[in-house]
Amino acid sequence: MFSRSTRSRALALTALLVSASATATTINQNTSWTISRTESNPTWRVVAYGDSLYAGYNGNLFSVAKRAGPLVDGEYLAHEWKANIEVVRRARSGARADDIYENKILAEKSYMQANTTRVVTFEMCGNDYLQARSAFSAQKGTCDYTGLDAALANCTRYTEKAMQAINQYATQARLKVVANLYYPGFDADNVPTTCTDAQQKPVNKREKFLPYVVTSNWRTCHLAEQYGFQCADVFAEFMGADYDGNGDGQIDRDALLYIPGESESAYVSRVTGTLGATLRDANTHFVDANTSYDYLQSDNVHPTHFSSATISLGFFSGTGTGSGPSDFPDAQISEGKNPQWNGWGHERMGWRLSTFNLTAP
Repeated sequence: MFSRSTRSRALALTALLVSASATATTINQNTSWTISRTESNPTWRVVAYGDSLYAGYNGNLFSVAKRAGPLVDGEYLAHEWKANIEVVRRARSGARADDIYENKILAEKSYMQANTTRVVTFEMCGNDYLQARSAFSAQKGTCDYTGLDAALANCTRYTEKAMQAINQYATQARLKVVANLYYPGFDADNVPTTCTDAQQKPVNKREKFLPYVVTSNWRTCHLAEQYGFQCADVFAEFMGADYDGNGDGQIDRDALLYIPGESESAYVSRVTGTLGATLRDANTHFVDANTSYDYLQSDNVHPTHFSSATISLGFFSGTGTGSGPSDFPDAQISEGKNPQWNGWGHERMGWRLSTFNLTAP
């Protein structure tokens, strides 16, 4: 049992964490969970570096969602390989890209150097943009876009550095995947700013911010091509419906996908212009014309998760461990999908990561 003073400190820290994605507050939320099978099989490792998205942030300082995207991916691997899969999530909630690069990917490179490592994945930059957006939203007078420009530049720089480091240290990995960013608050941002442009007119926040997110996603996937990574287009999976909503002959989410070899300007024009009307807030992800699911928690930032199961974190270490069988048995996996694959944010992210999985370790 925690003492009253300890609980008070914990509540204070929790209050700090709730605002972590919009401030400089960061906290380690690390887990290691082994998906075990009854057979005497080898155990292979998946290593995931990132911020609160890969951590499985659920509003709590001392626990995270068990079924965050990387663990969902690990479960698909366990089914495919008929092996035990250890999913190591080294995450720093509230951290910007440089922090994840320095204090996770570099400082904790030993996790991907293990001989059993077969998959390394990472995501970063979400907090760079959340913080830049918050600062931009608070502006008065003439709008200053340098903070948004800096977020894009820093994201590009550290995404490339992260790929270089993973290529250097994860010598046993056979698959490397980077995830790009969805746009949390897409509907909420459809409002004018309190600052004004050169013509003394307010700026629509979403119209200004969307090209930054889309440009960043193109750069992430383009860098992936250059460095031998796969790019999980989470933006398309979260922001586009699973049916043809505009009658162009393509499922909306498929039409939004990054196209290898497409130029940055063409991609940005296609996603923000040609297909801009098909973009939808991830709070109402339509799986067909009549059915939608909420992919974001009540904070309008972090993905929802199918299971209420959590992994407890040490009070001082910020680390939790555990093991157990797959939540979905082999018989429930059909065409590489579990029954909940498109109903929750983390399930959708994990499924997208799994589409690159190899058939054998």
